[in-house]
Amino acid sequence: MKKVSFVTMGCPKNEVDTDYMKAFIFNDKKYIYEESPKNADIVVINTCGFIEDAKQESIDVILEAAQYKNQGIIDVLIVTGCLTQRYKDELIDEIEEIDAILGTGTFDQIKKTIDDVLREKKRLNRVGKPVFDFKQDLKRYNVKRHYSYVKIAEGCNNNCSYCSIPFIRGPLNSRKIEDIVKEVKILVKNGNKEIILTAQDTAEYGKDIYGQRKLVNLLERLVKIDHLDWIRLLYIYPEHITEDLIEVIKNNENICNYFDIPIQHSSNRIRKKMRREGSKEELLNVIKKIKNNINDAVLRTTLIVGFPGETIKDFNDLLSFVKEVKFDRLGVFKYSKEEGTKAALMKNQISPEIKEKRYNKIMEIQQKISYNKNKKLINQTVDVIVDEKIEDEYIGRTIYDSPEIDNTVYLKGKNINIGDIVNVKITDCLEYDLMGEKIDEST
Repeated sequence: MKKVSFVTMGCPKNEVDTDYMKAFIFNDKKYIYEESPKNADIVVINTCGFIEDAKQESIDVILEAAQYKNQGIIDVLIVTGCLTQRYKDELIDEIEEIDAILGTGTFDQIKKTIDDVLREKKRLNRVGKPVFDFKQDLKRYNVKRHYSYVKIAEGCNNNCSYCSIPFIRGPLNSRKIEDIVKEVKILVKNGNKEIILTAQDTAEYGKDIYGQRKLVNLLERLVKIDHLDWIRLLYIYPEHITEDLIEVIKNNENICNYFDIPIQHSSNRIRKKMRREGSKEELLNVIKKIKNNINDAVLRTTLIVGFPGETIKDFNDLLSFVKEVKFDRLGVFKYSKEEGTKAALMKNQISPEIKEKRYNKIMEIQQKISYNKNKKLINQTVDVIVDEKIEDEYIGRTIYDSPEIDNTVYLKGKNINIGDIVNVKITDCLEYDLMGEKIDEST
């Protein structure tokens, strides 16, 4: 039996792809799963190629695995994902330890590729079109966990000038509602309490296969699944948020009042250069509608600083916007010049030093906003899902937080299990963390 280990880089969508690949491989008894790459015969690296930092991190991991192969620790190295889709020739030419590469649209060939490498002892390039065929009946591996990401669509039609996703993942490619519901039911049956829906632009779901957006229809099906406590939406482009979507979130308790709305910038001039729909005024109107309809709605966004041609005036506009809206959760990217994108060819590229200063300035403001919001939660009770335990302390998240990217709650108490959703009294806070104690319901 050959032991196969996976290393997954990048976003939640890659984690889902890795689950699918594992299912393809481990339905064959000649392969078994191995957690540690150092103890494996075969290592599969699912890469990210979205921005420069992510690409470099993926390359570093590939080179580390290549050393394992040179040292005889592993026998086979296979690389897949976004980086291979973008740089298939460069990777196979420059890193001779790689035995095979797959792309974003061919990861279903993983088992056949491993079989072929072991049998034929030759290097294989199986990167094809970026669009994956969702018509097949996909299965997930190792679904016994308390939360899971579910990919409802792949690719994107927005064609933002800074983004490489359309030529990495292709155009919008939605899965059928029935297939998603079937997958979620299996996940819930296996113990998942939280399902996190993900796509490049979740709000556009279904437009390609149904002729109109169908996110609301999908949610109306999912909320009826028994024992599904939380449904969370990621990457809802604000330009595509409708009153119907706000209404379905408002009216269903098991849909988290969590709006992850990637805005990128507030300056109308920069937004136009980014090829983003909607003006600053329209963004503020959407935010106002959300807050007016859902009192406890939490807003998360991501911003880009240092976009080509971003002036002091543009940046000050963004600062004012952040101070005005007071986002509950906020992340900032320093603009990354990605080859093949329209923005990479634009004049007036911003220096790394200026990007860094602007990044730090926004994060400094957001740190204060986050701390003030957290302070208001002291002595309040909140629902917390428990993700892990370290020594005698548990780490979890409120209903308003996504795993790994948002705030965490450190809590103590008795009779707590990983995956429990418990009622917690907040006793203290930091800028991005909360501390609390489980409320003993027996008293």
